[in-house]
Amino acid sequence: MGIMNGLLVKLKQELVLRNFTRSTVKSYMYEVRKLLEYSKDDGLNEDVVKKYILRKLEKGNPSSVAHSVSIINFFFDVILKQKINLPRPRRNKTLPEILTIQEIKKLIEATSNIKHRVIIKLIYGSGLRVSEIVNLKKNTLLFDEDLIHIKLAKGNKDRFVKLPDSLREELVNLCNLFDGEFVFESNRGGKLTTSTIQAILKNSAKKARIQKRVYPHLLRHSFATHLLEQGTDLRVIQKLLGHSSIKTTQIYTQISQASIKNIKSPLDNL
Repeated sequence: MGIMNGLLVKLKQELVLRNFTRSTVKSYMYEVRKLLEYSKDDGLNEDVVKKYILRKLEKGNPSSVAHSVSIINFFFDVILKQKINLPRPRRNKTLPEILTIQEIKKLIEATSNIKHRVIIKLIYGSGLRVSEIVNLKKNTLLFDEDLIHIKLAKGNKDRFVKLPDSLREELVNLCNLFDGEFVFESNRGGKLTTSTIQAILKNSAKKARIQKRVYPHLLRHSFATHLLEQGTDLRVIQKLLGHSSIKTTQIYTQISQASIKNIKSPLDNL
């Protein structure tokens, strides 16, 4: 256990020195701890690591396992100073299912709690990540400029997003309702948790009788897809979402069905 703890301490120091976000440090530490626990009887070598990855592939999807491989490669390269030949699993090319505009309306209408309704509106209306919602502070709402300043988001990057005009009054009232620094305060004080917001969406979707699995990032996907269908430039959407690469944003050109729906089938010409 002493060697294991020593490696974990070294890993954490390296991650902090590189200014990785708290959530990234947490995920790296969790993954490496699981690997070390798995390999404690057989020793840490390439064969053992491959067996560990195969076991994960049997249980999880390739996308999450590919993330694990990146972490393990980092651990071997930076902490153990060893090169390991660990292939990244090919990701399944599935597209996220989005909500229609009508389903978004039903979701909002089914949410009677004012704070919960504003949360849903803001995730969809500004394309925010759930982590950005829980960390949103009142002083980042720039009402005079109709902007929200998202500070130190994913990848430690700042960006600005549009504050929806229809949300201005509700946000002002909500901010005046609580004394804390966060826009969405919990009943016990301090910020909400991501699991609370997930539960809010799940409950509202059930009330709205939406059959799709509704989760915070689905609203972000829907925001981007609907913007694209309205004719918003892909580069603008990339900026709003805070994507480093345009390739990440290009998935929405595949999700959008607008170009397909607008095609006239040759059958209709008969």
